[in-house]
Amino acid sequence: MKHRKANVKIVDVVREKGYEKYLYKCISPMPFRKYRKRREYLEKAVPRGFSKKILFFKEVAVGQIEYAPVEVSGYPILGEGIVVMHCIWVLRKAKGHGFGKRLLAVMRREHGDAEGFATVALENHWSPWLKKEHMEYLGFKPIASMKVTHRTKHRGEPFKIYLMWLPNKEKAEQPSWNQEQMLEGVHFCIAHPLYHPQNFGDKHILAKVE
Repeated sequence: MKHRKANVKIVDVVREKGYEKYLYKCISPMPFRKYRKRREYLEKAVPRGFSKKILFFKEVAVGQIEYAPVEVSGYPILGEGIVVMHCIWVLRKAKGHGFGKRLLAVMRREHGDAEGFATVALENHWSPWLKKEHMEYLGFKPIASMKVTHRTKHRGEPFKIYLMWLPNKEKAEQPSWNQEQMLEGVHFCIAHPLYHPQNFGDKHILAKVE
């Protein structure tokens, strides 16, 4: 255990120099490039509490977590005193070390006075990211959902988007979300499974299935 801990380092890539590329890319093999939507989001969110942490294991980036106060979240989630987790991800090769829970603990410790933590999760989506079962493993519970299809990818394959909630206070009021805005997809991260490409002309990248 001591050997493993000695090989783990969690870096605040917003505040520490030399890690700027991780503000524009995740730990996926996607190339680093600055793009307009991300830059515009960071310019708005960083001064108001946006945070991103990268977990290095044996000097290799294997995990990440990104979050922000609800007022500057990239998701259309509504509530008071809530912190919204954009994503949490640990590479498959680094599974089994408790790194996901360790990253979550960093967020919870940093925002110990928050009413609670919200995020979104996916079910039956083709991406391995943001799976509902993974969020539930970390302690989040589903409080709302909607069934959708993607308008350009895997057409005819419906999946569910869940609003997930992890209260931090006993009587914390649950958040809500704007489903209409959720159908637009997200703009803050090009690697996100619900990303709305800059060259996609229509407002909605998702269609609701009744």
